[in-house]
Amino acid sequence: MRAERRQSTRLLPWSGTDGKPCVLITDDHGGYISRLADNIESVQLGMGNELLAHAVDLLDDHKLGSSELRYLSARLSEALRDALRIAESRGARLSD
Repeated sequence: MRAERRQSTRLLPWSGTDGKPCVLITDDHGGYISRLADNIESVQLGMGNELLAHAVDLLDDHKLGSSELRYLSARLSEALRDALRIAESRGARLSD
């Protein structure tokens, strides 16, 4: 008798070329794409931490111009978007 494999969906940490979310249908064993997604999430969170530390340093510089602030805001927005996508993906997997 074979054990039944439970399938679940996973929101991946990247978007498709059209900007739509990418979802993986997987089983509990986690294959290559799941491991790749785990690694990318880890890199994204690490980069977000580094960016936040850099932002704190930059914001202490009172000579910072508007173009630098816009660039910093754009990168922080990207990091926040990545972190929220990771949180959504992990939260959905917890409720499974």
